[in-house]
Amino acid sequence: MSTNDSMNDYDKGMVNRRRVLGDAWVDKSLANSNAFNGEFQALITRYAWHEIWGRPAFGDKTRRLMVLSTMIALKAFEEFAMHVRAGLDGPLDSRLTPEDIKEVILQAAIYCGVPAANHAFAVAGEILREKGLLAATL
Repeated sequence: MSTNDSMNDYDKGMVNRRRVLGDAWVDKSLANSNAFNGEFQALITRYAWHEIWGRPAFGDKTRRLMVLSTMIALKAFEEFAMHVRAGLDGPLDSRLTPEDIKEVILQAAIYCGVPAANHAFAVAGEILREKGLLAATL
């Protein structure tokens, strides 16, 4: 029996969550867990991070791109920013480039609307500047 077989769904989800978002983000999120939102944190760890991110059909890079698209469509820009950062900082095999992020936003402009894409470019652009991946001007 492998170590992963002896883990419960929460533990398996936490492995994926830490791999995708990074320890610092997950630790911060868990530090903000309390009696009110703790069950929600456990739920998303079991279902989103184990049941979905743990599925073998798509790798992490594909799932990262899908999440960015979905967050733009939902205009969930706080989550979009979190996943942009995680994508830029992720493991090499699933790391996103500024070009990858740009392509997602361009596609979203057509399917989700120009205002949503415009805001996504602003959010992603600020993160890219913070990380030294984008010059302040052309």
